[in-house]
Amino acid sequence: MTPRLFVDHAFAAGDTLALPAGASRHVQVLRLQPGAALTLFNGRGGEWSAQVVAMGRSRVDVQVGAHDPVERELAVRVTLAIGMPANERMDGLIEKATELGVAEVRPLLCERSVLRLAGERAQKKVEHWRGVAIAASEQCGRTRVPRIGDVTSLREALSGLGEGPRFVLSLRDAVAFRPGADIASAVFLSGPEGGLTEPEEAAARAAGFVPVSLGARTLRADTAPLAALAAMALA
Repeated sequence: MTPRLFVDHAFAAGDTLALPAGASRHVQVLRLQPGAALTLFNGRGGEWSAQVVAMGRSRVDVQVGAHDPVERELAVRVTLAIGMPANERMDGLIEKATELGVAEVRPLLCERSVLRLAGERAQKKVEHWRGVAIAASEQCGRTRVPRIGDVTSLREALSGLGEGPRFVLSLRDAVAFRPGADIASAVFLSGPEGGLTEPEEAAARAAGFVPVSLGARTLRADTAPLAALAAMALA
């Protein structure tokens, strides 16, 4: 399989450019040599064929080939607003959500959140998660990288969580979730370990979120949003 690399650069066929440090390391780890084929994408649509033309100690030059306007995005733009699960579960959630086609992930700090981030530590985590999303996009064939938002509190985020139908994953008085037809975008709100508190869910309902259930089983904080996203992807 031809290696795929995300490079935040405006490409044009025939250009020769030096890859940024992260992409160069990837090429070197793969032990590619001049003449090796690559696929490049910049998150703005489509992908480009490319070829390694020179290798240095810490520099890799490539020549850009033809553009393929292929798109592999979901028909519906899905935003996941997630009460951040603890430990490494958020990494796995972002990786799998990227593979399933999420458009945006909004990390939320909720009343029951075990993972509590603020300031520089929060920003470092967000940058790390953006790297996870890029790597997953490279692997799964996406030509656009999902947006990973900054860490915000649930109450701060409620008024600006995207357009389209809004759903809150609930264990309370909820209806069974059924993906609708002809939806251009949707937002799913999911709590951390222990779920949303009653006041938090009440605030979400007041902001237009419809409580929905994914079935009789209680899913983990890092499983429930993926199940909702998978349902939308397969609808």
